[in-house]
Amino acid sequence: MSSLSAADFDYDLPDELIATRPAAQRDHSRLLLVERFGVSHHTFADLPELLEQHVGPRPLLVVNDSKVLLARLNTRKRSPTGELGGRVELLLLEPTASTSATRWRVMYRTSKPLRVGTMLQPLDRQGEPLAGRTLTVQRVEGEGRAILDLPIDQPLEDLLDLAGELPLPPYIVKQRQAAGESSLPDDHQRYQTVYAKVLGSVAAPTAGLHFTPQLLAELAACGIERHSVTLHVGPGTFLPLRDDDPTKHVMHAERYHIPPETAAAIARARQEGRKILAVGTTVVRTLESATPEGHSVPQPGWGETRLFICPQDGPNQGRYPFRVVDALLTNFHLPRSTLLMLVAAFAGTDRILAAYRQAIAARYRFYSYGDAMLLPTRM
Repeated sequence: MSSLSAADFDYDLPDELIATRPAAQRDHSRLLLVERFGVSHHTFADLPELLEQHVGPRPLLVVNDSKVLLARLNTRKRSPTGELGGRVELLLLEPTASTSATRWRVMYRTSKPLRVGTMLQPLDRQGEPLAGRTLTVQRVEGEGRAILDLPIDQPLEDLLDLAGELPLPPYIVKQRQAAGESSLPDDHQRYQTVYAKVLGSVAAPTAGLHFTPQLLAELAACGIERHSVTLHVGPGTFLPLRDDDPTKHVMHAERYHIPPETAAAIARARQEGRKILAVGTTVVRTLESATPEGHSVPQPGWGETRLFICPQDGPNQGRYPFRVVDALLTNFHLPRSTLLMLVAAFAGTDRILAAYRQAIAARYRFYSYGDAMLLPTRM
């Protein structure tokens, strides 16, 4: 039995501090600097100065360039004669290997379970059927999941451009609906990082949402390199633990890619004594997954990770043996979540929960559209 408990990573957050919309400007969000002996309060636009003062000269920024799919689709069941039936809401998760069709694993929600062979007719954003775009259930899996065959003669991006909706986190949708609001006109822009380019995530790597092109240019002018990895964020990333014993938690697999130039840049930074700053927990998991034991530079190429990083021997004791990441930029995470545990493994559970309490007292905004924190060193 592990001495670690999910209850060690719980905290109370007032509902009004849960951000349901982004800051007026990306880099106007607040930034909590968490150091060994306390915290200080800044805005994200202060980042270049903070990196120089607290991380060290010319740290290497590593970002996740995955782009969020318009992954939510509304469909209706379609009979062989073309008659339309009940509604089925889909969330595209990931492609699967196939030689005969474009095949995707999806989560679905409907009043009656799907069956193999069921045809689904996508609906456009006005609720009208899209002709010639039929999807077919190839396999039904447990927990509301299935594998669908998509039309092979039409690019998926074309279908999503016509019918896809942004998969905003459910808590944002729920709170907006309760307030009589819907999606915001700029969600499609603001729920993507400005450097997103590789389509494949169903949730944004949110630590990167605060960067602007101007801020990136300012960092470059200070001699701060930026390189990318790609980790396609799946829905399991943000799930709270179901069991009070974290060692029983099984992470969902997520695909990642490390370009050779990123691995080479990390190797150079290591040789020159410069720090590696991960922008977000997805970057941490990517770099640490791809780095063999006893090494400090990740191997380039594609891979898959189920890495679960948490404090090793209880909330106040051992630390996870990080191999690559020296500093971390991250948002504020859900109670009892694997992401909060990762941050606690990096900086210590007591220190992180104390910082969260101070952020709550100072009225910081939490979760995906919320504010950020900078951990300039492992502690």
